[in-house]
Amino acid sequence: MRVSLHNRTIHAVKLTLMMFLSSILILSGCEDSASSALNAVPAVAEAVTPAAEPGEPISFWVATDTHYLDKALEDGGQAFQTYVTGGDGKMLPYSDELTEALVRDVEQNKPAFLILSGDLTNNGEAGSHKELAAKLHRMEAAGTRVYVTPGNHDINNPWARSFDGDKQVVAKHINVEDFLRIYDDFGYNEAVSRDADSLSYAVKAAPGLWLLMLDSAQYAHNEEYNFPQTDGRLLPSTLAWIDDNVKRAAQEHASVITVMHHNLLSHTSMAVSGFKLNNSQETMKAFRRNGLNLVLSGHIHMQDIRRDPPEASIDPALPVYDIATSAFAVNPHQYGRMTFDPASRAVTYHTAQVDVDGWAKANHKTDPNLLNFKAYAEQIFAENSYDKAMKRLKESSFTEAQKQSMAEVMSKLNVKYFAGNAADSLEEIRAMPGFKLWESMEGGFMSGYIRSMAEHAEVSNTSLEMVLTTQ
Repeated sequence: MRVSLHNRTIHAVKLTLMMFLSSILILSGCEDSASSALNAVPAVAEAVTPAAEPGEPISFWVATDTHYLDKALEDGGQAFQTYVTGGDGKMLPYSDELTEALVRDVEQNKPAFLILSGDLTNNGEAGSHKELAAKLHRMEAAGTRVYVTPGNHDINNPWARSFDGDKQVVAKHINVEDFLRIYDDFGYNEAVSRDADSLSYAVKAAPGLWLLMLDSAQYAHNEEYNFPQTDGRLLPSTLAWIDDNVKRAAQEHASVITVMHHNLLSHTSMAVSGFKLNNSQETMKAFRRNGLNLVLSGHIHMQDIRRDPPEASIDPALPVYDIATSAFAVNPHQYGRMTFDPASRAVTYHTAQVDVDGWAKANHKTDPNLLNFKAYAEQIFAENSYDKAMKRLKESSFTEAQKQSMAEVMSKLNVKYFAGNAADSLEEIRAMPGFKLWESMEGGFMSGYIRSMAEHAEVSNTSLEMVLTTQ
């Protein structure tokens, strides 16, 4: 059946924080009922013991929002081009090449394991899930274990589409049972415990280190709504399940890192909803009760590290960190490289860009965009930001020259902001004439967005050193 993507009315309620590059729906929260597939999941499974010597530091990676799109679902035609240019900045035309480059990075660097924290696919297409899983199997064949958890795009998504000429065509999407079948080798089979009411599971990732891979997505009512619910939560039963597993980890003197798609903390000063867990306060209480002080998340697409309480606070509470790794599908196409030392329980994190240029050269590609991908991707991202800023300023009273000056600021700042290093260029950007014009505006989303991007970061957004707590 051929249809057009029915999202015009939905766009009217989208969060404008990501109006340039990452649109997120404002939808009322609704707790999912337990799926029959979830109820059938055993609470405890046999663990796979990691092949590493006790006390030996390990390296591992985390990526999120890969938004993989199977190449067979797009023909590069008008419908696909319109979808890409009108979208949120994802580099969908090179989705497969980006993922192949990540496979190569894994094969060359051999991290102990790779975490993928949701929004694995563009819109939950069955073909995209299957093709991505095939690439993950190659990573595991190279010696790197892969652990996945779903995001709001991945399951029961009625927006799954393929692209044929000037038409968008409804594509098959997957359900919970399909997800478990496709990704059973990427965490679920190795789990020491699986939550009966969600796709959450616990896994012994390394000696002295457990991962709680938490399912924060809400997808039970997507088909009823006819669009994917984008806000997130953790069920009360899942919070109780977390309590039990932290106790089990403590019996083995293991530290715990939590992973989920949605954010535990706010990663922007703007008053927006849909990114942070709907029950973030309740979840934070549970985490503090259990001594959980590191969360790896995604969803918001930009690179940002927050802690509660903030660095400048005199609150004596133990800091809890939430690292929101930027979307792999969006410039600068990066992920987090991490280490864990079981002796000191110290964790390090720093961002790294996937080496598409190197992959293209090694595979004798002739596409100049791939051979110079780092520069190409940044240019496309910057141009997209500029064009959308000009469009939003079209009806304003500024002169054409002033609009161009303001759009230049938006373009430059957006590139830095999503990479997590806006602080490095703030002095230069604030000196630009266009920035002063943005500051002259009273109220309005756009000026507020500029101000939020130009805030000084109290800690680095691209690197972190911290120590995990133990119970």
